[in-house]
Amino acid sequence: MREYIRTYMEKDPAANSAIEIILTYPGLHATLVHRFSHFLYKRGFNFIPRVISIFMRFFTGIEIHPGAKIGKRLFIDHGMGIVIGETAELGDDVTLYHGVTLGGTGKDKGKRHPTIGSNVVISAGAKILGPITIGGDSKIGANSVVLKNVPQGSTVVGIPGKVVKINGIRVYDEKMDANKAIV
Repeated sequence: MREYIRTYMEKDPAANSAIEIILTYPGLHATLVHRFSHFLYKRGFNFIPRVISIFMRFFTGIEIHPGAKIGKRLFIDHGMGIVIGETAELGDDVTLYHGVTLGGTGKDKGKRHPTIGSNVVISAGAKILGPITIGGDSKIGANSVVLKNVPQGSTVVGIPGKVVKINGIRVYDEKMDANKAIV
């Protein structure tokens, strides 16, 4: 719990105290309850964890399937409308803003949802769909729709999502003049 409070204090400039975070941050509530429902889900209970996740969706506006694997220190800011699918996997220190979907495309079986590396920031409204991998230390721009793997250290924007930077260096489209970056 202390680790989560420290994370929220560091990442949210509006956070004023530990008690405020504990009582008023739905991202924290959804994450902590997910830990319990995931514990049950891994032990073969399916119905009760799903009921718990539906209640948390009702109370927080955040839907996390109990099968999703979530690393340490997940930070959910303004979590309304977040959806994390059953086979999604999130590394440590991931940041999600409101309206993010880590979902499936409807055409895959088995592993259907994305794998998100550590230290990834996914901005408001972004949709990451299918059994793809987002490399660690990446940033996904607001309202981007990502359907393909993303290398580590990338910045992705657009619909469909395109890598515009890798490790802070602009990526150029070979079809364009070499002096013009894809923006």
